[in-house]
Amino acid sequence: MKRQIIALGGGGYLYGDHEEDPGKLNEYIVSQANKEHPKICFISTPQADKEVYINRFTQAFSKLGCEVSVLTLFPPNPTNMKEHLLAQDIVYVCCGNTKNALALWREWGLDSMLKEAYEAGVIMTGISAGCLCWHDSGVTDSIPGQYVNLPCMGFVEYSACPHYNVPKRRLAYQSMIKEGTLPAGYGLDEHTAIHYVNEVPELFLSQKPNMGIEKVESNKVTVLSTQQI
Repeated sequence: MKRQIIALGGGGYLYGDHEEDPGKLNEYIVSQANKEHPKICFISTPQADKEVYINRFTQAFSKLGCEVSVLTLFPPNPTNMKEHLLAQDIVYVCCGNTKNALALWREWGLDSMLKEAYEAGVIMTGISAGCLCWHDSGVTDSIPGQYVNLPCMGFVEYSACPHYNVPKRRLAYQSMIKEGTLPAGYGLDEHTAIHYVNEVPELFLSQKPNMGIEKVESNKVTVLSTQQI
């Protein structure tokens, strides 16, 4: 079974930037389902299921021909969450507070449900928090004013840093890897994405020419070649 994660570094309509709505990266995500009307489930836990984000997502992905559903924990979704996730083509996680989202998912067993859906071939994707969550660990500002190491779900063995073009975040990520508190991984600028296939990074994407991705290791930083879309 082909397993796919498309991790987006940030930017776009979820932050109120509509200039590229629905956006080339979102179009790319939908295309990977290879269906005319793919089923896509939006998980907005990192934003405490705020209606504004749900509405933006529904509007954007409906325009792309998707059959949109939303899995909420504020209040808890009354449907069978596991059954619903397994019936999807794509699961898309919102931006927001990664630490809070992971804590709630673990409490509800949603992390295990997501892993089962992933292994069954459902495409996992998301922006910012929805980028970081699939990785082994990474840098987060979920605690205001701090950049800290956050253990995540570990679907892929690498660490990650969304919003890598923010200088203080970039420095914090590189320092943690150099010190050995984070494994090697990828720094993703706004408007970029990594497409993992079977836990291997297969493609690096960017929808803005001045935004890129770097592989960060303890002894070196490598600027990666991205495909412009």
